[in-house]
Amino acid sequence: MHTDRNALFEKLWQNYRKVTPSAAQIHRILGAEEGHAIMNDHIALRTFNLPPVGLDALAEHFLALGYRQGGEYHFEGKKLYARHYEHTDPEAPRVFISELLTEQCSPELQAAVKTLVAGMTKEQVAADDFLYSGRHWDLDYDTYLKLLEESEYAAWLAAWGYRANHFTVSVNHLQNFETVADINQLLKANGFTVNASGGEVKGSPEDLLEQSSTMADRVPVKFRDRETTIPSCFYEFALRYKKPDGHLYNGFVAASADKIFESTNASM
Repeated sequence: MHTDRNALFEKLWQNYRKVTPSAAQIHRILGAEEGHAIMNDHIALRTFNLPPVGLDALAEHFLALGYRQGGEYHFEGKKLYARHYEHTDPEAPRVFISELLTEQCSPELQAAVKTLVAGMTKEQVAADDFLYSGRHWDLDYDTYLKLLEESEYAAWLAAWGYRANHFTVSVNHLQNFETVADINQLLKANGFTVNASGGEVKGSPEDLLEQSSTMADRVPVKFRDRETTIPSCFYEFALRYKKPDGHLYNGFVAASADKIFESTNASM
């Protein structure tokens, strides 16, 4: 396990950038080259609820760095369970980890996923580099397509393995922009597609959180029998509001997160 939080997030970022070419472009249009700081609000990780790769095993990497569990979230339609983790250091990015509740899926999906993780060990999952280690299994294109028919989440995870599914710009920390709608306009003006599921701006000041995201980049992936282009990762934007006690809201809104998951959909 990493003992240096900044080192872990830097490795996660470099790994994410390799399959998310839009990330560098978005940094550029947000003024990173002019010295405008871009703070990461949170990352998200996906997994299956099977040993040894369940949510708790991924969370151990962050608990070891001083994180604590925040809220928990249920996504009945997508058959997902999630928790977020936060740190006492307000500069530390939040972490959102979700897992597919495989027992709620078809016998075919359960069998396919069990086969994928069958060779994995606790040692691999506890290794320093696990959270950005990618795919640990062989995958043919037909299996990917079959998973995709039932669960986009399962197909994405099967194809991409362990890595940050997205990073998130903290709109609160941007110097030149104050609203999520402004960011969306800038993105569209620069040729990016904004996830419109549930509206381009998800959440509201009343929810204490507004979010938006790009649709995932599409990059080539090597399957056992071919190389083909599929959705990879996306970039999210979050604006947090203060709670009555004056502190920024640290949690997530399940109804909004449900739509953010769809940023990796191929058909949108």
